[in-house]
Amino acid sequence: MAGRYFDEWQIGDRITHEIRRTVTETDNLLFSTMTHNPQPLHLDAEAAKASEFGQILVNGTFTFSLMVGLSVGDTTLGTLVANLGYDKLVMPKPVFIGDTMRAETEVTDLKESRSRPEAGIVTFTHRLYNQRDEVVCQCLRTALLRKRPA
Repeated sequence: MAGRYFDEWQIGDRITHEIRRTVTETDNLLFSTMTHNPQPLHLDAEAAKASEFGQILVNGTFTFSLMVGLSVGDTTLGTLVANLGYDKLVMPKPVFIGDTMRAETEVTDLKESRSRPEAGIVTFTHRLYNQRDEVVCQCLRTALLRKRPA
């Protein structure tokens, strides 16, 4: 198990996730079609070429999902009870096919669960960067994590 228990986190903990991922045309195409998103900016090369971006724009919900996915192994794998919410999601820069993503996480809040004494609530700030070190996605993720077994 790679994730940490609630009582192993401290506010201010930071992780630079080692896994990087280059976004492919297949990633964008499959994600867009599997989620029934017909946005021409994601699927139509000619429409995208005529846009202000000049090329296919990667589906933002894929970008968000990739950011969270890159963080799971170091944060909640094996210790998660439930994700409670995602807040303050922003995407300040576009992602294009061929961009290589990396993620970082910081713990910004911890609190005991009132309803589950065997668990606690961790708020993570996740950030996703492209190969130019530009933030392309950021959010707060609130997770209910198990405490270390007694």
